[in-house]
Amino acid sequence: MSDAALGQFAYRLKRIYGNSTDVDALANDLLRVCQNYVEANQRTLLQVPTSADSPRWSEQDVILITYGNSIQAPGEVPMQTLAKFLYERLSGTVNAVHILPFFPYSSDDGFSVIDYRQVNPEWGTWDDVAKITASFDLMADLVINHCSRENLWFVDYIGNHEPYSEYFIEVDPSTDVSLVTRPRNTPLLTPVHTHRGVRHVWATFSEDQIDLNFANPKVLLEFIQIYLFYIERGARFIRLDAVAFLWKQIGTRCLHLPQTHEVVKLLRDVVNFVAPEVVVITETNVPVVENLSYFGDSDEAHMVYQFGLPPLVLHALNRGNSSFLSDWADSIPVLPTGCTYLNFTASHDGIGVRPVEGILPEREVQDLIDCMHRFGGFVSMKANSDGSESPYEINITLFDACMGTRRGVDHFQVQRFLCSQAIMLAMQGIPALYIHSFTASANDLAHVEQTGRTRSINRKVWDKDELEYLLSNSVTAQAEVFHELSRMIRVRRAQPAFSPDARQDVVKINSDVFILKRTSVDGVQRIYAISNVTERILKLPLAALGFLENGLMDILALEPTTLIDELVLYPYQTVWLTQSA
Repeated sequence: MSDAALGQFAYRLKRIYGNSTDVDALANDLLRVCQNYVEANQRTLLQVPTSADSPRWSEQDVILITYGNSIQAPGEVPMQTLAKFLYERLSGTVNAVHILPFFPYSSDDGFSVIDYRQVNPEWGTWDDVAKITASFDLMADLVINHCSRENLWFVDYIGNHEPYSEYFIEVDPSTDVSLVTRPRNTPLLTPVHTHRGVRHVWATFSEDQIDLNFANPKVLLEFIQIYLFYIERGARFIRLDAVAFLWKQIGTRCLHLPQTHEVVKLLRDVVNFVAPEVVVITETNVPVVENLSYFGDSDEAHMVYQFGLPPLVLHALNRGNSSFLSDWADSIPVLPTGCTYLNFTASHDGIGVRPVEGILPEREVQDLIDCMHRFGGFVSMKANSDGSESPYEINITLFDACMGTRRGVDHFQVQRFLCSQAIMLAMQGIPALYIHSFTASANDLAHVEQTGRTRSINRKVWDKDELEYLLSNSVTAQAEVFHELSRMIRVRRAQPAFSPDARQDVVKINSDVFILKRTSVDGVQRIYAISNVTERILKLPLAALGFLENGLMDILALEPTTLIDELVLYPYQTVWLTQSA
């Protein structure tokens, strides 16, 4: 297999670097890195198994998204507190955990990495990570586009020490960079005092997050070693953070460039040969067509984020109208072989609005933003090439985003929120749920005031005793949401029709309901996931719903019963109908 790996690496590196480097020597270096990993872990270089031989995922896969310190207890290491919460509260509910960057960092709550190979000592150790991976699959972030200016690589760049003097991108400040696409409105180039005088370096996200120079093959090789290190430490999922911005070329948007796609394909090639069970995920918060391009020809990411889902689900529930959500879901292309989606409705970031460009009219987006302002949220802006700014994401907790509709606040917050989760759980792909969805967290305005960052509104750090009290008190929204959401997930995990590989069809009846039909791979089980996105009670005669079979039972009900003549949906209720046994 080594010869096959060497040939594939050389082919891919040629497509990245062309004739600008000694591709054969670089391919040999990369092969050596992979062989070292194989020998250290007593593995064999492998080809990717077929899905029939070794399925990469199933309906059992449900991911929790959390920071390593989202729950804290006095005198206890946060990662140990997290481990206890996982074992005590979520065993049998989720089987995987995405611990957001848990490395030493200087800003952006972890996404400005100081040391890629160490655990943040304030949060724990690699031993603490291992205790979690003993029972839960791990998703780890490869923060690949940039690092902290406190990273020793950058310190050595300032000192002009090899090889780090060429790890970063210097640009003459007079250069026209107006075409560069950015998710921020801060200056792209930041001045740095070095031993060679003042230099201006590329900083896509902030002056503390300095972009790395992947035109330098040594940087690529460095990150492949880090990538394999995370896999060695137990990561089943590797999330490529902000990867769309990786390659820079003046005169272009510096977004989704061909070399960027080839780097992702190379990372896929690496795991194909040394760790075929690993799932590569791209995080690209961009319009739908651009996002889906990261599947390649089934040779790039195994999984991409379904970034259109959060704003469209929120819009449907806020407007009481499923039309845009249904049309979008109906237009989703058939998944390439060996690929799937990561579905989510909330994360550590805001609810992006770029993914609905061309899907939601601008007036609808602005109305939604205005409503979220009334519910205590904020909006982050991005800079455009013409010097203007436009909305990039809404910053609000999803629970508080569901406190009402465009008509104002009402008493359906819990039901509306649970409906958003039920819709997401029924979608084709693997569901990922943010910890603050499980805990029905409200807007943390004090955290925003403390940090000065609007994203902090959705990054509450829970006191463990307070959280346990709320979850144990049946009259709280936190207890109601946590227990019902956990129950829904456990029901979902038992249904073959919710496999990521199971077929998905959209059924359009009217704008009051959102309906998905899921069919198991073997064709035996069919589930109709029907959600009422309105505050009204709906009565749907079964005879009028010609797509439904006789003898259907709602498996999501607390006491499943067979339906006879009519389906009654209460405000924001979801049913999962399937053939009764």
